[in-house]
Amino acid sequence: MAYSNFTLDTVLEAFDLEEVDAAGIFAASEPVKPSELLTAVLARNIPLAHAIGTEKVKSELIVANVLVELREQLEHRISFFSGIEFNVDADADLTGVCDFVISLSPRQFSLKAPIIILVEAKKDDLLFGLGQCVAEMVAAQRFNAEEGNNIPRIYGAITSGIDWLFLKLEGAKLYIDMAAYQISRCDKILGILSSMVEQKA
Repeated sequence: MAYSNFTLDTVLEAFDLEEVDAAGIFAASEPVKPSELLTAVLARNIPLAHAIGTEKVKSELIVANVLVELREQLEHRISFFSGIEFNVDADADLTGVCDFVISLSPRQFSLKAPIIILVEAKKDDLLFGLGQCVAEMVAAQRFNAEEGNNIPRIYGAITSGIDWLFLKLEGAKLYIDMAAYQISRCDKILGILSSMVEQKA
């Protein structure tokens, strides 16, 4: 079974996680002003992504540009990967391809310290991707433990490009923010992602 086969219920049971739901878990994150370049790119790309409507185009025209901006804002202290194989524990079914992974390492040619897992929403349904996202977060947690990376919290995001839902895994506690954020507040999305990198959220 790959990451995408997990549902929220099966991943909670398989890894004995405690779910904590609350609105506004990431609301205190300070907004980060997007560059003029990202603002212009999104103004051009969002209508086109809406019109084409596929997950792939939203990923390419919206999500990837937000993550490139995040890397620039953080002065290349992070790296990010798209469509990367992330096989951590075959016996626990923690295998498969991740849509996006953000790493605390600046090394771009190999994944060293995964901290944020980002999953594309299927058919614009954010909830449908919860199981996959959490399974990948558990895999990142195990990967970091095996590598000796001192990263106490792993974060997750599920996005349609337009809407963004954020999660946090701390030990066996899974926090799901019941508030979704829209790309129209790109500054807030960048702020949340930045606070995740800094382990402040």
